[in-house]
Amino acid sequence: MARRRKKGRAISGWLILDKPVDYGSTEAVSKVRWLFKAQRAGHAGTLDPLASGMLPIALGDATKTVPYVMDGRKIYRFTVQWGEERTTDDLEGEVSQTSSERPSEADILALLPRYRGVIEQVPPQFSAVRIDGNRAYDLAREGEAVIIPSREVEIHRLDLVALPDADSAIFEVECGKGTYVRSLARDMGRDLDCYGHVADLRRTYVAPFGQNDLVPMEDILALEEVEDDEERLAALDAFLIDTGEALALLPHLPVSEQQAQRLLCGNPILLRGRDAPLPADEAYATVNGRLVAIGEIAQGEFRPRRVFSA
Repeated sequence: MARRRKKGRAISGWLILDKPVDYGSTEAVSKVRWLFKAQRAGHAGTLDPLASGMLPIALGDATKTVPYVMDGRKIYRFTVQWGEERTTDDLEGEVSQTSSERPSEADILALLPRYRGVIEQVPPQFSAVRIDGNRAYDLAREGEAVIIPSREVEIHRLDLVALPDADSAIFEVECGKGTYVRSLARDMGRDLDCYGHVADLRRTYVAPFGQNDLVPMEDILALEEVEDDEERLAALDAFLIDTGEALALLPHLPVSEQQAQRLLCGNPILLRGRDAPLPADEAYATVNGRLVAIGEIAQGEFRPRRVFSA
């Protein structure tokens, strides 16, 4: 039986989208995939509709590198509104607790060290965490209160940036995978005896991508007006970052064309000589700057685990 041909273009690369508020992550990925006419698309780390900022979107073979970006550090700037705790821990939810107390700058600064390092954190009731096979947000929307187990997350940095007024504070956090900023706001509010929720949230960094890589959503949508298909797609493709850039934090191995062909067939290559790379659980190989494979360096070999044909 003939294999069904995939719809769309076999392109590969990363679009580092600056997602606007009121645009869901899934909605943004679907729009980008449609505009680029890509066969596949995925993203590295959901942003809530009320959050803005960096949403790395992988197209084509770049989807194979999504886990490496998901594991990278992230930086968020967020505003906590004191005096109210909400069911969603952000502006979208209903008020569940109130307080007339407000924290001083000294109170906030004294609390921050408690939230740095490896900490235990309970995700929000409205989150994508699975409870007995169901998403927590689905259960919460049905009015079911669920017990979500705490999990370890790592906070590399948490700083107080500004105090616009007595009712709010602006923070910046650099954190690891799985951290919920909404939970930080909720827990800080409880510890300060004043309650709190996220009033504004923007993601500014997802390793290894930075501010200079951001592409505003309006720049992408503006190209819908270009009638010529080739001209439109060429303009869109100019926004893409090479697939291999997602692996910038891994050891890098340049290989020859002959070695690349062996890797593409799933075969290991020998690494000999004084300049042979050190052993590594994960590394990536390129030929003439093009990503060929992700694999392991061990016992004088590079052993491919995933190969990239595009």
